[in-house]
Amino acid sequence: MFGDAVGRIMAAVGKLVRALVYLALILPAVIVVATSFTSGDAMRFPPTGFSLRWYYAFWESSLFIDSLTLSLKVAALATVLSLLFGFAAAFAIERHDFSGRELMRGFMLSPLLIPAVVLGLGLMQLQVWIGLSQTFLGLLIGHVVVTLPYVVRTLSAGMVLFDRNLEQAAMSLRATPATVLRTVTIPLLVPAIISAGVFAFVTSFGNVSLSVFLGAGGNVTLPVQVLAYVEQTVDPLVAAVSSVVIVFTLVAILIADRISGPKSII
Repeated sequence: MFGDAVGRIMAAVGKLVRALVYLALILPAVIVVATSFTSGDAMRFPPTGFSLRWYYAFWESSLFIDSLTLSLKVAALATVLSLLFGFAAAFAIERHDFSGRELMRGFMLSPLLIPAVVLGLGLMQLQVWIGLSQTFLGLLIGHVVVTLPYVVRTLSAGMVLFDRNLEQAAMSLRATPATVLRTVTIPLLVPAIISAGVFAFVTSFGNVSLSVFLGAGGNVTLPVQVLAYVEQTVDPLVAAVSSVVIVFTLVAILIADRISGPKSII
């Protein structure tokens, strides 16, 4: 009897904690989106009136549109390159036993452990040394470095859960390794590949710390542009830009969810 009462209390506390966590995660985005529709000149919640004037201002601002285009281009290319390099690295780590395998795994995941400021400063110094400082290629390399660990980690998890009997069955039918990879391994890893791509795209698109060091000159991504704008003035235009970023992130997640299913994204 006492145990049932404790169980019900713990279940109620668990639901309350989950509700508070969800509220803390969603409420800031709701406030930003609501503020972006204000008709006033100041960021205020609840907003005064309803207007799309700040979205028109965003659309007419070449500063933000150029940065949005650059962010989308960098995020898309970084995602593709991270998937290519990450798949090769994860395949080598999980399918082959070689000397230094754990060292390679730790090296691939090391950008997650290094503070972003230290990583950005180090990459900036390296790119100055090799002549890629303040270039689009240098910015893209930095984003690949910061997104690669997410891809390797996600694909490694997918390969560990992979049923290798299917590959062995294909090889027993005299299929070449390349054919097995193309017709068995990759198709069965599609959910993991899509999940890794979503992680890489969202991480690159919203990256600030690394882009501050590598995106100088004409290569200013949207998050860095927003940060620079907020230092000068704070008006609802920032809320409109932030809402666009939220929409792009949600669209990327929803598309991946529709393609691969909710379990693979989570």
